[in-house]
Amino acid sequence: QVQLVESGGGLVQPGGSLKLACTVSGFALGHYAIGWFRQAPGKEREGVGCISNSGGNRNYADSVKDRFTISKDNTRNTVYLDMKSLKPEDTGVYYCAKYRIYDALYFWPPALDQYDVWGQGTQVTVSS
Repeated sequence: QVQLVESGGGLVQPGGSLKLACTVSGFALGHYAIGWFRQAPGKEREGVGCISNSGGNRNYADSVKDRFTISKDNTRNTVYLDMKSLKPEDTGVYYCAKYRIYDALYFWPPALDQYDVWGQGTQVTVSS
């Protein structure tokens, strides 16, 4: 069974840091790109960043560029989203999702229907 499980969310003050993890099972992480998305209250889900199956390609939304970093550890079946200099507007539920095509480079910016399996999400709240 293909599954993705996010963890690491929480409450953090503006300017703080959090590192989210997306642990996958049921498929080989080395063969699928993974995307990170977020959804703020009352807003549509948006792409935050993507990492290719090899890890050699990464893209980020302009709003998080130079503050967020995606990495992966295939031996641990885990993809990470390292978030620094957090702002209140980063608040939302963060999701990771598996790209639907095997051994293919993702399109950027991502469309939600390009991803076929999603995690349950983890809440990130940036507030003083």
